Amino acid sequence: MARLRPSLRLFPLGLPRLALSRHTRFALLLILTAALIEVFLHTQRWAVRQPEHELDEPFYTSCQEPAIDQPREKAAMVMLVRNQELMKALKTVQSIEKHFNQWFHYPIVFLNDEPFSKEFISAMNATVSGEARFELVPKKEWLFPEWMDVADAKASIKAQGEAGILYAGLETYHHMCRFYSGKFYTLEALKDYAWYWRIEPDVEFYCSITYDPFVEMAKHDKVYGFTIALPEEPRTCPSLFRKMADYKELNNIPTTELWKATIAASWVPWPLRPFMGWFRHRDRSGDGWSLCHYWSNFEIANLDFFRGKDYQRLFEYLDKTGGFYYERWGDAAVHSLALHMLLPSHKVHHFEDFGYRHDWYYQCPANAPNGQLFESKLLPDGPYSPEREGGIGCRCECDGRRTRNFPAYCTNKLKEPNTARRLSMVESVRSWFP
Repeated sequence: MARLRPSLRLFPLGLPRLALSRHTRFALLLILTAALIEVFLHTQRWAVRQPEHELDEPFYTSCQEPAIDQPREKAAMVMLVRNQELMKALKTVQSIEKHFNQWFHYPIVFLNDEPFSKEFISAMNATVSGEARFELVPKKEWLFPEWMDVADAKASIKAQGEAGILYAGLETYHHMCRFYSGKFYTLEALKDYAWYWRIEPDVEFYCSITYDPFVEMAKHDKVYGFTIALPEEPRTCPSLFRKMADYKELNNIPTTELWKATIAASWVPWPLRPFMGWFRHRDRSGDGWSLCHYWSNFEIANLDFFRGKDYQRLFEYLDKTGGFYYERWGDAAVHSLALHMLLPSHKVHHFEDFGYRHDWYYQCPANAPNGQLFESKLLPDGPYSPEREGGIGCRCECDGRRTRNFPAYCTNKLKEPNTARRLSMVESVRSWFP
């Protein structure tokens, strides 16, 4: 039987392999070690700095006696709605009046791309406790941009719909996302306000909001507040993160802790890492976007930030790329990435004490022990859920045994720059599940 040459050996399955010399093995080990060290150092570059103390805590962790005589901020609640959504809009307005506005009487601005019906106006005037304003979105803000090839854009929208991309086959949805991403903030109807609270038809508030969030946002130097954070549907915006990252690099914008928090650092070593930039949701260096964003159907925010030149310049850059129509860029993802690029983390607030539902997702804090102000004559009598240890809610009607029905991964990731306590490995794994 012929003997194999020493340079060839056989695996048990009969597959040949090369026998490497000691020097070759040492060189490969050295390269592998260097690659692992480089990857470790690279991922550490994107590690979020741990603050010495909590930078964003709830404004209150129990019921407060509503300060009905306290000065108000220049603020309004805003709802984009159509006449045929009257019953859904009524559900939202009744909920927010019961849980908040019956004490604070902020105006509600209703926006529509067509004139409101007499029925809609009459129903809302009979429901709100403050002023109701009914405004028409200027036609030019609800159309394709003048420079765009409309036929080409419509063909793209049709193709996106046929591909089954979420809401991407609806022309009006593209208009809405573009409107909320930029032109909304410069509306003449909102020029007298410094703050807005976005509300949507068919949402519910579960807890009594007994303090003024506009006043607290201003007092604590906040710019943006959210309730729910989720991953974006990846097929809606394959090029958005790349455009954002290119803009950041082009304008030499410093990397914030919030930007680090949204990055999914690549584990591919240099010099192979830049090749990852050919894939979707990655920057030129090959690092990715986690897809985590604030769900913008609820947001309380400072209008001056979004009206400012830094944000508006970014919006104009994005708008010129055509991504609001040739893809289905959502305003939630645009807002989130812009905030992460332009703001220090302490200016973003999580309203974790608010009970809130939109579609099938909800946030439901447990009621605070010994904090329900049973003696108050202003707060609603109930029914509401039992108090629970660690609860921070005020007279919440939802079941606080389960504070959310969606994975906490994105919430934890985007709150990391403000959080002094780091999650354990077990907690991190659990955050991937509802």
